Amino acid sequence: MTGLKMPPANPHIISQLRQLIYYHLDCNLLRNALFLAGRLQAYEPRSSEAAYLLALCHLRLGQIKAAYDSSKNSGSRGTHLGCSYIFAQACLGLERYVEGVTAIDRSRGLWSSRNSWGKHTDTRRQHLPDASAILCLQGKLWQAHDDTNKAIDCYEGALKLNPFMWDALLNLCDLGVNIRMQNVFKMTPEMMSLLSTSSHEETPLGVLDESPPSNALTQSQVNINTMNPTPSANDPFSISKNRINGEIRGNGGTLFEKLNNKKNLVAPIEGNIRLDPDVLDTPTGPLGGMDNQVFSERGIGNVATAPITTEPPLAPIRKGRTLPGLGMDLSNDAPPKMRSSSIARSNTRSKGDSGEQDSTALSRSSTQSSDLKRTVSGKAAQATSGPARPEAGETLNDPGAPQRRSVRLFNHMKTQSGKFAASTGSIGAKDGRELKKAKATGTKGRSANNFNVGRVVSGNRKHGDPMEIDGKEQRPISQTGNNTTNHKPVVSEKVREYEGLQWLLDLFMKLGSGYFALSHYQCQDALKCFNSITTGQRETPWVLAQIGRAHYEQASYLEAEKTFTRIKTMAPSRLDDMEVYSTTLWHLKSDVDLAFLAHEIIEIDRNSPQAWCAVGNSFSLQRDHDQAVKCFKRATQLDPKFAYAFTLQGHEHIANEEYDKALAAYRASITAENRHYNAWYGLGKVFEKQGKYPYAEQHYRTAASINPTNAVLVCCIGNVLEKMKNPKAALVQYTRACELSEKSALSRFKKARVLTALGEPERALVELRVLKDIAPDEANVHFLLGNVYKKLRQKGSAIRHFTMALNLDPKASHYIKEAMESMEDEDDDEDAEM
Repeated sequence: MTGLKMPPANPHIISQLRQLIYYHLDCNLLRNALFLAGRLQAYEPRSSEAAYLLALCHLRLGQIKAAYDSSKNSGSRGTHLGCSYIFAQACLGLERYVEGVTAIDRSRGLWSSRNSWGKHTDTRRQHLPDASAILCLQGKLWQAHDDTNKAIDCYEGALKLNPFMWDALLNLCDLGVNIRMQNVFKMTPEMMSLLSTSSHEETPLGVLDESPPSNALTQSQVNINTMNPTPSANDPFSISKNRINGEIRGNGGTLFEKLNNKKNLVAPIEGNIRLDPDVLDTPTGPLGGMDNQVFSERGIGNVATAPITTEPPLAPIRKGRTLPGLGMDLSNDAPPKMRSSSIARSNTRSKGDSGEQDSTALSRSSTQSSDLKRTVSGKAAQATSGPARPEAGETLNDPGAPQRRSVRLFNHMKTQSGKFAASTGSIGAKDGRELKKAKATGTKGRSANNFNVGRVVSGNRKHGDPMEIDGKEQRPISQTGNNTTNHKPVVSEKVREYEGLQWLLDLFMKLGSGYFALSHYQCQDALKCFNSITTGQRETPWVLAQIGRAHYEQASYLEAEKTFTRIKTMAPSRLDDMEVYSTTLWHLKSDVDLAFLAHEIIEIDRNSPQAWCAVGNSFSLQRDHDQAVKCFKRATQLDPKFAYAFTLQGHEHIANEEYDKALAAYRASITAENRHYNAWYGLGKVFEKQGKYPYAEQHYRTAASINPTNAVLVCCIGNVLEKMKNPKAALVQYTRACELSEKSALSRFKKARVLTALGEPERALVELRVLKDIAPDEANVHFLLGNVYKKLRQKGSAIRHFTMALNLDPKASHYIKEAMESMEDEDDDEDAEM
């Protein structure tokens, strides 16, 4: 049985499928979107757009290999921007970095000048990435490929185009790049131009003091998106964009919103729109740019759409009539006055056209019916033989006078006198017909209770009566002295928009400065930056996690523990930085809290590396190093790039004296993250235990170059130098360690010990007196104090501190008693000499 031959592709079917796919993607119904993308791919198998949507659904579902295969044909060749972007993302996940970079480079002509800044709102979006997003992805590919210089260049380019590309900033900080935050978070030319453009476009097209609520506009935009998708538009979320010289401008979208109502809306084809800005400023002339190019399709309910021609077929012949409010002649004949038979004729034409398939005729007939529903005062027209009652200030002698509410196509249109209506009577039939179409679209489906505006419009409308206003039309601005006052809201709105953007830039600069300082282990500076932001922004999980890490790096474990406890209360399911929290509890020897944290994280996500790091730390605190190693190995299996798990695994191997395995673990950690100073410290510790002091010093210095503010690393360098019989160089390192951390007991103790060995007991005594206040219950401190007093020949003080050391550490009684006996022997020798 042979299959049916596929008919030519219908653009309306393609449009509906795309609209449905994006609808389900936005609703996070990914399986539905994937199914619909498969239908679109089957209906249009050679389309790159269909391949892009299919690959996008696979990527959202985590099916990286399927996304790679779906986008490879167009993405690898760089012929479609969306396919190339999805293909590069899939290559990043599949560790095929060179392929991803090549695909991005081949599609450079499609994205190099693309900037989507300010073009994403609640109802319209750019579904294809711009240059900033692509450069950030390319930087990730180069970084994963270990080409740091190219990665840095890409990240810098992304931040220049969009300072809010937070991912690029974090990666630059993690790479150790020096960044001037004030040069990153500042107004870009694109921001300033868009702010000025937005203000310039709103001034002529928006009634500033009588505009409807913003929610009405949003609802109308939603209806446009959902009811009439554009068949050939690249962006299904765009209402109708006016493309001029390849740039998207807001005039077109706003114009169509003004012309369209909430039902049966016009969906213009994006590629054919060419609006001259001068037309918008000349409402009295024919709209030359708004012909069939603008109104390309029309949809009524579920009726299939049909193209509109200049002379609609099957439309009954009718007499010319004046366009309400403008007095424009819709035919070559003079416009007659309104007669009572107009209503009956309109109803008859509406019934006669109800069975026609042509959507243009249906729209026109329904529009004529709705045009006669109200007079200019908003009241229903009376079917009487006499003429309609005029408004105050109007005359019946003028055939072009407005008989009903005026068609307000543009908000900047000024109120004119009767001469304006008369002067427009010579407009051609074609232009008048196009304006008639705009009127039909704007009035169809209008409800009388959309808004309740308490304003006296005419003598027939009472104050507080509901006024029928669609979501797009406004009153014309009068040419009076109040015109200047009406522009004040635009200026204030622009100022508020500028201030809001500047506030965001300042906030991001403080957050970025704090993260930059923390990535360079300048913990005090990081804390100052994070504490300078507002309380609402500071009391968030991400900021508190950075504050907790800063306290942890300073060895302020109690403060770090308090901070992470607040995070768990605020975000109980948070997993990021929980490995630091578990290590903090390990340092505090809080075995119960650590065990509870491990069970809690395992219940949240047992497939997260943070959970297995917490479990491993709990076993390590219980001296079960073998089980701890197994847990840390499980963490590295779940995430081979999780460097800290390799480091913790190496620590456990050192505890088991498995130095070769420890070296392998630390080297794997450096491979995952070469700036992970803990791994360099671990390598130095292994070499020190093996007696390879030069190698140990080298690795300690590498760790200290990454984290120059860590007193422990500097003290380790001094310890190795001391073992290498270089006490003076060791003293320099110990002195620096004491300057970095004045409360570091270990650094001060080793400094005093070196001073004693160098024959400077007075300086050693100064350090030991400070140390005694820091660690009053440390036996080694009192023992060293006894030796110093012994060298200074202060026998009473020496015996007192030797006795205190003996009481604090009875196991060291042998060494303490020898020191006391040696002091007595020296006294006996002195007496013998005398």
